[in-house]
Amino acid sequence: MTIWLGKDPLILASQSRARQMLLANAGISFDAVPADIDERALQKNSGLSAPGEIAGLLAREKACFVSSKNPGRHVVGADQTLALGNRLFSKPAGRAQAEDQLRLLAGGTHELHSAVAVARDGKVMFSDVSVARLTMRALTGSEIRAYLDEAGEAVTSSVGAYQLEGLGVHLFDYFEGDHFTILGLPLLPLLAFLRREQLLGI
Repeated sequence: MTIWLGKDPLILASQSRARQMLLANAGISFDAVPADIDERALQKNSGLSAPGEIAGLLAREKACFVSSKNPGRHVVGADQTLALGNRLFSKPAGRAQAEDQLRLLAGGTHELHSAVAVARDGKVMFSDVSVARLTMRALTGSEIRAYLDEAGEAVTSSVGAYQLEGLGVHLFDYFEGDHFTILGLPLLPLLAFLRREQLLGI
């Protein structure tokens, strides 16, 4: 029995290895087709400031962009924002910016807002935003530098300069929320939607 019941594989509008891993581990057949959109311009032009709203907008835009080019296919878009109080973080441009971000996050609690959307033929069928709260350890400058030395270029591939599923786990004391949300794809709400659409065999 195949878990995915769709005529064509699902499309994931993301090049994120973590998101691809989550779908693959769930036994879902999919094609990865990154969305070629200007996320920062969309965010700026939207006038939105709430982190969850921004993540939701970008997830929907990614799903709609790719689905408009793949008629009849179900396309999943996803996005994640990191907020420390009223301050929003983006992926660090390099090691120096990653170090600055970690200094700001160390010893405090920040929020990850992860959004998922499903579109077909350019129209949104489903969207959801989930939140996780993460408390980072108080870190010394030498500890931050040691982490950056070990993690290498991977620190620039995710917002906050860490991957909790990898070396980033050493930075934290505690987190509240869904592990899938932390990894950037609210998987349980997505699976529930796909079941309602009779696209899953389990």
